Amino acid sequence: MSTELISQDTIVALATSPGVNGAIAVIRLSGSKAIEITNGIFKGKDLSMQPSHTIHFGTVRDGEEVIDEVLVSLFVGPNSYTKEDVVEISTHNSNYIIERLIGLLIKQGARAARAGEFTLRAFLNGGLDLSQAEAVADLIASNSAASHQIAMQQMRGGFSNQLRQLREDLVHFASLIELELDFSEEDVEFANRNQLRTLVTNIDQIVRKLIASFEQGNVLKNGVPVVIAGKPNVGKSTLLNALLNEERAIVSDIAGTTRDTIEDEINIHGITFRFIDTAGIRDTADVIEAKGVERTREKMKQARLIIYLFDPTQDRMDAVRQQITDVEDLRIPFVTLINKSDLLTEAQRLEYTDLKPVYISAKEQIGIEELKDELLAQVNLAHINTDDVMVTNIRHVEALQKTADALHRVLNGIDNPVTSDFLAMDIRQALHHLGEITGTVTTDDLLENIFSKFCIGK
Repeated sequence: MSTELISQDTIVALATSPGVNGAIAVIRLSGSKAIEITNGIFKGKDLSMQPSHTIHFGTVRDGEEVIDEVLVSLFVGPNSYTKEDVVEISTHNSNYIIERLIGLLIKQGARAARAGEFTLRAFLNGGLDLSQAEAVADLIASNSAASHQIAMQQMRGGFSNQLRQLREDLVHFASLIELELDFSEEDVEFANRNQLRTLVTNIDQIVRKLIASFEQGNVLKNGVPVVIAGKPNVGKSTLLNALLNEERAIVSDIAGTTRDTIEDEINIHGITFRFIDTAGIRDTADVIEAKGVERTREKMKQARLIIYLFDPTQDRMDAVRQQITDVEDLRIPFVTLINKSDLLTEAQRLEYTDLKPVYISAKEQIGIEELKDELLAQVNLAHINTDDVMVTNIRHVEALQKTADALHRVLNGIDNPVTSDFLAMDIRQALHHLGEITGTVTTDDLLENIFSKFCIGK
């Protein structure tokens, strides 16, 4: 670990979001001199004499000048988030006051914290493993009940505990295989190959289950990308506005108004849906509109779900069926939506029955709730138990896939007998990749890449 990463400096940063119109701002310090540095500008009780997890009222001063009245919270290490002495100063949320206070604290010997440095210290000091630290960032970014619950579960160690148990089981056999290498000339086996096969098979099944959970876990974390598609002027932008309950997209009777994609999101029963309004699909000589149509087709291929919208007042049934066929060819779940349903007779509705459409009127906001129910049914997330261990991080998936590959080589080595040194090498590889997830195995570059994406002050 580089000296830069394990720096013993006392760091300071604004822990609350800057620019928010709240009454209070919190300035956080962490390090061996956090209490001493705060004492240098705090007029009140001697903080060095106070017990951990206490709050103290006083003033912050620059010489004799009173900057603000504050509350100071003490968290004496190792009973703190970073496992170091931590001080949090609650002050009034004035940019001037915040800048003065941080400036004074730096003048007293603190330095400005880098992005994610508080959580990095929590990891380096053993307060969190790496997957838990990453879950902190996910928790801050969570914008739905599902993404919040998954982040909380991972931050509390659900994922880490499962990986830790897998590694412990594998380490036992790894040590026996390594022991065999010391007696290689005597051709002895300390690790029962049948027991090893059973263990590796069980671990492999768990690892592959975790890999398979990523598709749904990623959707719960980042939201369901839903493309609203259809021919020009069928009501796509009106539908987006109805779903969002605001005038997000320009609505016009002129075909081809939408030239580029427009994106926004809503939360439906704890699941985030990211709706993408697209240019109408048609052949056109307009270069800009043609580019929009091309983007529409690309977005449809990338979508988790497609809403395909028809206007029965302008589309003939044979044309509708052809468009449905084109969408089916993409092999992506889709919802058939008939707009302007308030203008249809019962006889006309019967013509579309076999398409199993959802009938709406985007303009009159008829059928919007039914559409939301259909979207939830299509993504099939209602049955998911977010208390289950679920993978949401692409880095973790890649490490798990490498683990699975190494385990597969171990099984091949058992079934097609190889020497103990080859088995030991593959088992070490599996342990290495599992360790990359929790931080048992790390590099400075990996840590800097992960924590640089955090916000300042966390």
